[in-house]
Amino acid sequence: MSNDSQTSSIAGSVREPGRYLIDLTGPRSHNLVIQPGVGSISIGPSQLGKKADLHVATDAIIDWTVFNTFATPAGSPWPRFLHYTGSDAGFFEWAQKRPIEEMTWAPILIADTVADARQSDLHGLHIKLDKSGGRLSLQLPKQPCRLSVSGDLSHFSATGEIPSSLILAPRTSRRKNDISSLLPDLGELYQVTSLTLQNTPLGQPISLECLNRFPNLNSLSLWGNFCDVDLLARHAGLTNLELRFMPDLGDLPPLHTWPLLDRFIAYNVEEVAGKRLKQQMKTRAKTRVWTGHASVSQLRKPEWWTTEFGRPFSSWPKRLAKLANEAYNIALATLAQARSFAEAEAAITAFTVRFNNLKGIETTEREDLGESVWQLSQSDHLIGQPITEEMAQRWFDAVRDY
Repeated sequence: MSNDSQTSSIAGSVREPGRYLIDLTGPRSHNLVIQPGVGSISIGPSQLGKKADLHVATDAIIDWTVFNTFATPAGSPWPRFLHYTGSDAGFFEWAQKRPIEEMTWAPILIADTVADARQSDLHGLHIKLDKSGGRLSLQLPKQPCRLSVSGDLSHFSATGEIPSSLILAPRTSRRKNDISSLLPDLGELYQVTSLTLQNTPLGQPISLECLNRFPNLNSLSLWGNFCDVDLLARHAGLTNLELRFMPDLGDLPPLHTWPLLDRFIAYNVEEVAGKRLKQQMKTRAKTRVWTGHASVSQLRKPEWWTTEFGRPFSSWPKRLAKLANEAYNIALATLAQARSFAEAEAAITAFTVRFNNLKGIETTEREDLGESVWQLSQSDHLIGQPITEEMAQRWFDAVRDY
């Protein structure tokens, strides 16, 4: 399709898969490829590589209206799902006239920024915040939407209409022994009735003391590692409670603590607590039938958590993850026999250099490998003295080329 015929098209008239020249950041600036059955598009800087379908500079001004031309075969706006990394908040104005089903935005901000979404028609909005750059102040849509915020929550604030549901995934450290994390001040968002908190299963725990600032909760979903679980007893008004990928539920109050509970899910939780919850669920059903879904499933032994989540390679491509785990296993076995710091250094050095000529080791993978070296330094050995984090980091930095 030529640029002239495209710009004169009736909005939403293009519904076929194909290749189209679009004026995204200037005349005929980008080649848009629409694959059959694909309803999403990702836009971001070239550093994202294949993770972005269309590459734009982080500070580029985008003409979001170019997508008005496109529709799904059924006639609804295309793309249905947008993923954007950059500083242009113009999609909020675009969404005043063209609804967005799901928008994921990773803002790259060099200064504090106010984004006005009050008139935007957004069904779901996902904000991914880096730990650098300016703060984002969001004026929420008047039509309540699902809001999700992840990363450095201290760089985010929101005012306006309370979201229909809120998902928070604060950045935590990877170490479960680190002091527990608390949520930063969330202002008006504390008034939500439906909250999901997400964390890694074996990372730094989030203290559930933070829930004391949410007075209106009737629905709560927890994913991952939390502490102060006993404080859930303060939220007797819950009608929905979901517990997923939680390795420690020893302090969980009994189910009768929440007399209004209609729906309850415990999925991939530690075995001992899981068996107790199964029994409590059956007992509750004798006096008050569950009107919503109620289940306890995938009970896990302690070693399962270490196998599935104990190493930082879970998000790696399978080929790289396999190589990394093989190298890790060798280093672990070698360290178990180490009787001196020199032998320990040799084991960690051998592990580190295995990745020097491996393609695909970028910033994220380098951080994962650094974390692996720390884990290895904490493993069993025969030296008789601890291997400090500083020592292991020095050995790692001395030989890596990535």
